[in-house]
Amino acid sequence: MTIEGPEHDPQGLDLAKRIARAARGAAPKPAPKKRRPVERTDEPTVLGDLLKEVIAEEGWTREVSVHQLLARWPALVGPVNAAHSVPEHYAETVLTVRAESSTWATSLRSIAPQLVAVLNEQLGQGTVSRVIVRGPEAPNWKKGKRSVPGRGPRDTYG
Repeated sequence: MTIEGPEHDPQGLDLAKRIARAARGAAPKPAPKKRRPVERTDEPTVLGDLLKEVIAEEGWTREVSVHQLLARWPALVGPVNAAHSVPEHYAETVLTVRAESSTWATSLRSIAPQLVAVLNEQLGQGTVSRVIVRGPEAPNWKKGKRSVPGRGPRDTYG
């Protein structure tokens, strides 16, 4: 699944350094965004709380919520439907789901409005406006430069 968004450090070093600085109570390096100062305390800080602050500051709340929710795909669509489908892409409030067969795609299309309602209930209204369900991709039978156009797979079986 792909989440569209700003450029991101694939190793996460920048994010890890900011979390470590916040945990030590050190002032963060100047950034283009205005940040609130980190308060120094002698009490240990829970890493999860610091991570939530960084997520909120960077504006990643919706994307993180979508990823957490889609990790619970079987609970959303039921274990049978989840065994035959996978969320593939989310961008601009549209969720794309890939089904393993056209029959399962039809079944998921029939529950798409309920799925949109559940996702918006969990993530907040307007997070998902539409669910697109796609069936399996057909295999590509074209092999090599000299294949005959229009004959399809019949040529490979003699």
